[in-house]
Amino acid sequence: MTGRTAFALALAAAVPAAAAHCTGTVFLTFDTGHMEPAAAIADLLDKHQVKATFFLANEKTKRGDTSLDPAWAPFWKRLADSGHAFGSHTWRHWYVGGDTADGKVRYAPFRQSGGEVLDAQAFCGEVRKPEEAFRAMTGRGFDGLWRAPGGKTSAKALEFAKACGFSHAGWSPAGFSGDELPADKYPSDKLVARQVKDIKDGDILLWHLGIWSRTDPLWPRLDEVIGGLKAKGLCFARLTDDKRWIR
Repeated sequence: MTGRTAFALALAAAVPAAAAHCTGTVFLTFDTGHMEPAAAIADLLDKHQVKATFFLANEKTKRGDTSLDPAWAPFWKRLADSGHAFGSHTWRHWYVGGDTADGKVRYAPFRQSGGEVLDAQAFCGEVRKPEEAFRAMTGRGFDGLWRAPGGKTSAKALEFAKACGFSHAGWSPAGFSGDELPADKYPSDKLVARQVKDIKDGDILLWHLGIWSRTDPLWPRLDEVIGGLKAKGLCFARLTDDKRWIR
């Protein structure tokens, strides 16, 4: 028996009998965004009895505040009380731009020059700050996870984050939802069909709590993706349910 098969069997034994047909396990994850569909996505997860992993940054929202403003406490507490897992997406949602010759990390807004150069302490503070805000709202911290915006990391960024207790979690190529791609080039029907067809046991799925640029939001089709993957025999778990999938 392979380790992956053993994990799937153990997971099936731990969940209600209705899910005992599982032939594999996938990991649904969300990064913050403009937050407009956040409550509806939480409703979808409740409907399907799916536990997910959320990566939090302090991003601008459509209602004019930021995703880690205290006004979002009821939403984050709802997710925490529902048993989801949580990690950092950095505070400012800037991008790692590589390491400097003296062993620091370049950090700048997306597609902008300049930015800052962070030493270990400053980089750790950037990763930890979302957890501090989340703890104040929910009474609990993160689960030792972080995800770099855009998935862009560097040797020092990984080292600095690991030293302050955060392991990096990326996503699987098949699990990339495409919800941030232009709708005219990547129609929702094709994105959904690709995911249901290609996602397999062990894949990490990436979605967002709202994307500013996409004209035809993909998130309402998450219902079909979850249903389609369940029909294939795949069950859902948090990243924290299997440490081997944390990268």
